[in-house]
Amino acid sequence: QVQLVESGGGLVQAGDSLRLSCAASGRTFTGLHMGWFRQAPGKERDFVAGISWSGYNTYYADSVEGRFTISRDNAKNTVYLQMNSLKPEDTAVYFCTADLDIGIIRRRDYDAMDYKGKGTLVTVSA
Repeated sequence: QVQLVESGGGLVQAGDSLRLSCAASGRTFTGLHMGWFRQAPGKERDFVAGISWSGYNTYYADSVEGRFTISRDNAKNTVYLQMNSLKPEDTAVYFCTADLDIGIIRRRDYDAMDYKGKGTLVTVSA
């Protein structure tokens, strides 16, 4: 089992930056591909970004491409989401996910992810 704990959420103003972290514990971090999803109030959960175990491959939703950067530090069992130029529409609960199958990351399939965190709230005021 892998436990994922997100942190770094908060209240910011439009145009600000924020960095989310997701720390993994339990089984080895080795081989786990990671993703970030978000769910805004009253809306479905959407894919935000994904990263392969090596960090070589990254994937982004069109809505965040160029503003958000996903990265990882395998020595620290942690994945990050750097969010710049935040907009009110980025307001959501952000969830960290993990899976051994990169295909699930590529398919952006939250329900199929092996491991999921409980989320951290990001609120962006206008």
